[in-house]
Amino acid sequence: MATKRSGRPALRKNSPRLVGWREWVAFPELGIEAVKAKLDTGARTSALHAWDVTPFTKRGEDWVRFVVYPDQRNRSNPIASEARVADRRRVTNSGGRSEMRYIIETSLRVDGEIWNIELGLTNRDDMGFRLLIGREAMRGRLLIDPNSAFRLGR
Repeated sequence: MATKRSGRPALRKNSPRLVGWREWVAFPELGIEAVKAKLDTGARTSALHAWDVTPFTKRGEDWVRFVVYPDQRNRSNPIASEARVADRRRVTNSGGRSEMRYIIETSLRVDGEIWNIELGLTNRDDMGFRLLIGREAMRGRLLIDPNSAFRLGR
């Protein structure tokens, strides 16, 4: 591997993007242009804090409607979204409590790059972030610098 003058390895073209442990991301398909995320390699799955999650049927498929308030500790600017249900699964949270969650598949945008991820809809009122991006969503695409936050700006 080539090295830069700093002695650090130079990143190859397809190398994972270096990000901070928290970043601003977007969900274009859900109409969410900016939400602060905690990027957490200790979490396997990703989770979004969603209110009023309501299942319904559309063209014979299972869907959910939900509301997201993308600004932490701010109940203004609600975004109403809907998505096809990819799965319902039992997930154990960081406190050891297990719950059934609706899982949707949607596009995630990080610094202009877009890819699909699975996202669990849950109540994250007790958590510090409305959005947690887990290692499955980051695999091969993002590399976390634990000493920095918001490396990519807003």
